[in-house]
Amino acid sequence: MTRSRIAPTASPHARALRVRPPLLLAILLAAPFTPAMAQVSIVNPGAPGADPRVLTPDDAVQIAGSRYSQADVRFMQDMIPHHHQALELAALVGERTNSPTLIEAAGRIEASQRDEIKFMQQWLAERGERVPDPQAHAAMHGSHAMAGMVSPEDMAALANAEGSDFDRQFLQLMISHHAGALEMVEDLLEQSGSAYDPTLFEFVNDVSNDQAAEIERMSALLADVGSDPRTGLAAGFRDAGEAIENLRLVASLPKPAGFFDPENPAGLPLEPEKDEDEKEKDEEALAKQQRDQAFKRYKGESTGKARRGLLSFANTDMAFSGDVLVVGNYHGFNAYRLGADGVPTLASSVVCPGGQGDVSIVGDLLLMSVEETRGRLDCGLQGVIEDVSKERFRGLRIFDISDLARPKQVGAVQTCRGSHTHSVVSSDEERIVVYNSGTASVREQDELERCVDELAGDQRTALFRIDVIEIPVADPSRARIIDSPAVFADDETGTLAGLWRGGDHGDQTQETNKTDHCHDITVFPEGNIAAGACSGNGILFDITDPMKPTRIDAVIDPGFAYWHSATFNNDGTKVIFTDEWGGGSRPRCRASDPRNYGADAIYDIVDGKLVFRSYFKLPAPQTVTENCVAHNGSVVPVPGRDLFVQAWYQGGLSVIDFTDSANPFEIAYFDRGPVDAEKLITGGFWSAYHYKGRIYGTEITRGLDVLALEPSEHITGNEITAAALAAGDAVFNPQQQFAVTWPASPVVAKAYVDQLARSGSLDAGLEAELRSALDAARTALAGPAPTADRALANRLQALAGSVSSASDAEGRDSQRRASLSALLTDLAERLQ
Repeated sequence: MTRSRIAPTASPHARALRVRPPLLLAILLAAPFTPAMAQVSIVNPGAPGADPRVLTPDDAVQIAGSRYSQADVRFMQDMIPHHHQALELAALVGERTNSPTLIEAAGRIEASQRDEIKFMQQWLAERGERVPDPQAHAAMHGSHAMAGMVSPEDMAALANAEGSDFDRQFLQLMISHHAGALEMVEDLLEQSGSAYDPTLFEFVNDVSNDQAAEIERMSALLADVGSDPRTGLAAGFRDAGEAIENLRLVASLPKPAGFFDPENPAGLPLEPEKDEDEKEKDEEALAKQQRDQAFKRYKGESTGKARRGLLSFANTDMAFSGDVLVVGNYHGFNAYRLGADGVPTLASSVVCPGGQGDVSIVGDLLLMSVEETRGRLDCGLQGVIEDVSKERFRGLRIFDISDLARPKQVGAVQTCRGSHTHSVVSSDEERIVVYNSGTASVREQDELERCVDELAGDQRTALFRIDVIEIPVADPSRARIIDSPAVFADDETGTLAGLWRGGDHGDQTQETNKTDHCHDITVFPEGNIAAGACSGNGILFDITDPMKPTRIDAVIDPGFAYWHSATFNNDGTKVIFTDEWGGGSRPRCRASDPRNYGADAIYDIVDGKLVFRSYFKLPAPQTVTENCVAHNGSVVPVPGRDLFVQAWYQGGLSVIDFTDSANPFEIAYFDRGPVDAEKLITGGFWSAYHYKGRIYGTEITRGLDVLALEPSEHITGNEITAAALAAGDAVFNPQQQFAVTWPASPVVAKAYVDQLARSGSLDAGLEAELRSALDAARTALAGPAPTADRALANRLQALAGSVSSASDAEGRDSQRRASLSALLTDLAERLQ
């Protein structure tokens, strides 16, 4: 780059020192010569062994690239064909839609993208850099690998679409395309020294804000075009819009007194009062401010001046035992009694801050996870501000809830990384064994001596471990850590960091957290296995010896950012892992977000190995003011099927069928609009669990919801009733699952008949006979003592043979026939 020099204006003092040229020459010739005044060579060494080459000062400055970098050049060269494809997309609009708003949007996109292409071409040309021809085949072919670029197949499908179908496809593709441009901007700004040129920096900011604002406008259009009523629901704390399908809202309970700020129940950020300059802003200035904040909104960052507060009153996880429901909270927990209709009645509220308050119930004991540094051993409200304090508590609290109205803390196990979640592995009359998962920083050794973190390579480190805790039932105060196995160690070398070490998986892949902890470990005792969602890996453990869990298999996924939770199916042959991309506080269900990011991943367990089958993600696009990603859920124990209820934070909850692991689909949902229309307020469903025929959802900000499945084309009343009869449903802890069984009941048999009829694998005549016989059996068995009916028993036994003799059934239908035949035989025996 050539630099112009501006002649300085001489000061009076400088002018007084001027001398005539001949005199100046004489002075210089008389002065002694010093080496410092000689021209020193500038060399560029080259590769090892190569001769250095001499550079001029101008060459040296140009190579240093102080004004722009090669990353800047690559960004501009890539963005030109990227913008050009947006022009191609916009050009399709005029003849394929009758929507004026879409035509207006396409015109706006065309104008902005064309102007920006011109600027980028000029910027490159002025610096002597290659200016790509966006229409050239090579440029377009190479550009399809860039973020957000539309494939030739999708472009062809769009060109062949018309009307509302075209509108929907266009908006989805263009939103993703614009999101790709934002990703390119973020990648550029992550490069050291990039966008140093102020003109380029201003352009990059304009691109990011303009395209983020356009994404917002197109997302609103998509809500109008799309058929899913969950998209674009009205915002509100108590009066948000609602959408529900194949579910019934049984009850909604607000948070109890003492568990919300009465002056700010929605938990809105506390903004400072506007100064006079803010108040006097005209519409144009406000519009510019909104535009300039668009990129922040897109990323889920605050656009206000208020700092984000603690999740002080956030509802978290749930546990059930008999008619008791306990709802965890960052502020403590609330205990309820469940009525005959499943509706909770508050029994007690326990204030014991420390977050995040995940809970489990074993007999008369309640376990609660505590991780925050403000937690106190005495449950005090004042917190702890010292770096080291004997008052601080981070670990597993133990409460006696035999008197549900007055729970009492009876034990506390201090851990090095706190307790984010925990898993009840086994229990009997003598002891309870728990796996503890801490995800926070390691505490100071001065506070807890066994905690080591600072010494690189120290094998005693508290990282890369889980804690095995033993709780004596007779004296919980003696609960202690009995081992902290390094479950991520390399099998051959013993290196503690033996699994995923963080980073992405290549171009266009997710940035995955390193594996130095598990977030959730879900145990399945009947199979002697556990599934660990462990930050950077999904893991299958052998827990034959609960005290010494060993790793069987570990998998990675290029689309997962953070392996968060794991759930087995009814018989422990499948696992659903969830990806908490964005940590739960970001909008990650927008139309622009990849379908395999922040989703469920479904694995079959085959010969002790995790085998990937498919992804499932909430199909309804959410807004930038809704934190949304896959979070906690449970199986819905319908015999003969694999169903799962999933919480998506402010994406609501949905029930999915993953009976065919490769082809999951949604069968029911419930959703509300965002807590606030302008700002992202962390809210929505933390957990959604099925218990005794009801679905319970903890709303972070609003409270607690109770729902029930309704019969639909996807599920029958018999299947819903059978799920409520599932055995092993007397206790539910979030990370503890048992194999599901069902009683020998006519309604369970009918559920199998419904499934076989739905799949078309049951002869109409046989179906009618089965339904008639099962209705008769229900009547005969309805009383307190079964009525003997030998004729009906023989009829059922004959039907059992007819069901099992079918030769054309295969796969899941073959299993259903076998289960139905066995049930019919059991019913026949009861009627003898």
